[in-house]
Amino acid sequence: MTQPRSSRSIYKVALTAAAGATIEWYDFFIYGTAAALVFPKLFFPADIPPFAAQIAAFSTFAVGFIARPLGGVVFGHFGDLFGRKRALAIALLVMGIATAAIGLLPSYATAGVLAPVMLVLLRFVQGLAVGGQWGGAALLAIESAPAERRGFYGSFVQVGVPLGVLLANVVFLVVGAQMESEVFLAWGWRIPFLISLALVGIGLYVQFRLEESAEFGAAVSPTEGPAPEALARSPIIAVILSHPREILLAGGAFVANNTCFYIAITYAVAYGTSTLNLSRDLMLGAVMAGSLVMVPALIACGWISDHWGRRPPFMLGAALTGLWAFAFFPLIETGAPGLVALAIGVELVLISLMYGPQAALFAELFPVEVRYSGASLGYQLGSVVGGGFAPIIATALFARFGSTQPIAVYLAGMCAISLACTAMLSARARAERLRAA
Repeated sequence: MTQPRSSRSIYKVALTAAAGATIEWYDFFIYGTAAALVFPKLFFPADIPPFAAQIAAFSTFAVGFIARPLGGVVFGHFGDLFGRKRALAIALLVMGIATAAIGLLPSYATAGVLAPVMLVLLRFVQGLAVGGQWGGAALLAIESAPAERRGFYGSFVQVGVPLGVLLANVVFLVVGAQMESEVFLAWGWRIPFLISLALVGIGLYVQFRLEESAEFGAAVSPTEGPAPEALARSPIIAVILSHPREILLAGGAFVANNTCFYIAITYAVAYGTSTLNLSRDLMLGAVMAGSLVMVPALIACGWISDHWGRRPPFMLGAALTGLWAFAFFPLIETGAPGLVALAIGVELVLISLMYGPQAALFAELFPVEVRYSGASLGYQLGSVVGGGFAPIIATALFARFGSTQPIAVYLAGMCAISLACTAMLSARARAERLRAA
């Protein structure tokens, strides 16, 4: 059995992983905010209809999700063979450089069709990086924690998502408030992307100052590297052959979380500002308030999963989020600031019931030697089906029906899928927890 580390050591690992995840997700999310507010005007021809430009911008947003499973495969392979911290450090470095490069791109007016092509390529690189980041950060925290507190410590990494959203929107609001709209559109939007160079520093810190996860360190020496027989196999092939059911069910369990989250933080902003003519500050402020509330909610839900199991809060979250979908848009459509904030805030808290325990739930599905590959692949497959196409589907549904009711039905359907998949995942997760205890 792995000797548990001190609480101070575990907190250091968890907080460092959370910091890296926060900046990594900041990089990923500022693209979503820019896709809703800026990119339709800058990276596509001026004479196309606004609806078509918005769809095109959200399509480039989706490219990052398409790349995420590939990132999970590449970084999962590397992380299962050579260590979690090395894979995480490289993912952070790649993300920081790619995001800063987006901030240097020329517009369509300057470079023509080359501008959206370069945007898509860099978004693809972002997807590769974030596809590998989550597994490294989550496993560093979880594999260094006692079995009975994996949900709690794993939730620290999940907190990186709302903190990344909060940071991205704060930066956009602050930068936008300092200049006229025309100036912001001309060059001010680039500042949030260039700030991401800070991620390079965190990546270097992870590589040189952070210890490898305790459980992985016990399974294979990080100084000597994996045994020769380990090098002869591919962890991703091994996990696909031995745990295909767990990978597919994990992906299905994640679709509700990811779909509803990106509708709340991306599509809702575009819908509120473009269709309802609500102010950008109102919509971004509501997302920021909801993200702030989501932080303690995630930690609380991770703690709950340590005491009541991973499945109960996860399934409750899927059911309640599906029901809330039918109140979400009517509240936003009132235009009342308090009700807009309520719609998004409640949505993010309900999502926390799923996302808080998720890192521990997914990690416990796979043995340590293929855990990075298995957990990352399940997570990232769910992200493609869920978040990647959610804003595009929502935009198309509204254009077809002229109502948000079909979007609510779509969200409820995704929640039903996650509810069923989570119900089928529980037996293996409980067995792994008992064996590790």
